Amino acid sequence: MTEVFKVRTTKHTSIVNITQQVKDAVKRSGVREGICIVYVPHTTACVLINEGADPDVVKDMVYMLERIVPWNDPNYEHGEGNSAAHIRSAIIGNSRVIPIIDGGLTLGTWEAIFLAEFDGPRERKVVLKIIKEE
Repeated sequence: MTEVFKVRTTKHTSIVNITQQVKDAVKRSGVREGICIVYVPHTTACVLINEGADPDVVKDMVYMLERIVPWNDPNYEHGEGNSAAHIRSAIIGNSRVIPIIDGGLTLGTWEAIFLAEFDGPRERKVVLKIIKEE
């Protein structure tokens, strides 16, 4: 089963919790055992799994990404001016695979799934592929 949903980001850099949308899709699929692939088909956005209980974790990630890959660097050559967004997305990656066990996502106690936007605000697409174990 494939499901697509959209996420509207509100800031230049936004990290949006999409866990509930993914959980709902898995439930609708009826798959009890299998995998869920979460994919973001964009070159300046990505998907990650990290702590969802404390919003300061997300703030710290944004802070450190800005230090590691600053938005403005005179040595970037990409003409659109969003090289940092491409680099950040490439470092984190645009997909995650999550096991489905007993009809639910196998996430750790504090884990959440996030769409990370690095060139917003925009509307982004999230593609889910839910595959039943044979």
